[in-house]
Amino acid sequence: MTEPVILPVKSVRNPRDLGGYIGLNGHQIKFHRLLRTGNISKITPEDEQFLLNYGLTKIIDLRSPAECKANSDKSIQGVAHYEFPLSADDNTGGKGLDMSREFEQYRKDQYAGFYMMCQRYHDHISNQFSQNNIHQIVSLIAATTDGAVLYHCSEGKDRTGLVTVILLYILGVDLETIRQDYLYSNIMLNDYRKVRDARFKKAGENDKFRANMRILGSVANAYFDTSLITINEDFGGIDSYIANQLGIDQQMQEKIRKNYLEN
Repeated sequence: MTEPVILPVKSVRNPRDLGGYIGLNGHQIKFHRLLRTGNISKITPEDEQFLLNYGLTKIIDLRSPAECKANSDKSIQGVAHYEFPLSADDNTGGKGLDMSREFEQYRKDQYAGFYMMCQRYHDHISNQFSQNNIHQIVSLIAATTDGAVLYHCSEGKDRTGLVTVILLYILGVDLETIRQDYLYSNIMLNDYRKVRDARFKKAGENDKFRANMRILGSVANAYFDTSLITINEDFGGIDSYIANQLGIDQQMQEKIRKNYLEN
C-alpha cells in the first residue's frame, strides 16, 4: 500500500492526510483535502498556522457532547466548526466523567476492554444515531469543493477510523489498503500509550488494568472485522449499508469522487 502521509503537527495526536491512496480506476486521492487526527483542544499556534497554510477550512468533531464540553476544540479563526458525534454517550473517561465502575472491571478482567471495544464498534455500525451523523459528515464532505476538511475524535483511531473506512471505500480504495491505514494508528500512538502506561504504573495500577488501557489506546483487526462482519451479516454488505443505512446515494458518491480524486 501507499505509505500514509503524516502531517508534521506535534500538538495533535495521529495527524494524517488521506492524499496519495489509489482509488477508483487508478485515480489518486488529492492531497490537502481530507485530514484525520485526534482532538485539537491543545493545538499550538505553530501547528494551527501549519494547518491554515495547508488549506484547512472545516473541522468536524466526532466526539460525544460530554467530551466536547470537557476538552473543547480550540477555535481557529476563519475555520468552520461542526459537531457530529457518533454516540450521544461518553465512555472514554474524559475529565469529570465517572468511570469508576468500568475501572474496577478493568482491574479484575484483562479482556474487559477488548470486549467493550468490539461492542462499541458493533454499536457505531448498527445505531441509527451513528448512521444519521455519518450521513451528515459525508454530506458535508461531499459538498466541500475546495480546501481541507479535518475530522477527528479523541485519539483519531476509532470513530475517526470508521469514518475513514467509509470515505476510502466510496473513493474506491481497496479494502486491504483501508485496513492497513486503519491499523497504522497503532504506530502513530506508540508514544502516547507509553507515556500513559508509565503514569498508570506510577499510580499503582495492576497489570490487568494496564493491559486494558493498552487495549483501549490501540486499534485491532478484531475491531475492523467486527464492523465488516456486522455490515455483511446485518445489512447485506458494505455497498448496501452505504446506500440504505447511511443514505449515501450514487449521486453523492459520484460527487465525492469528483471532488477528492485526481482527474
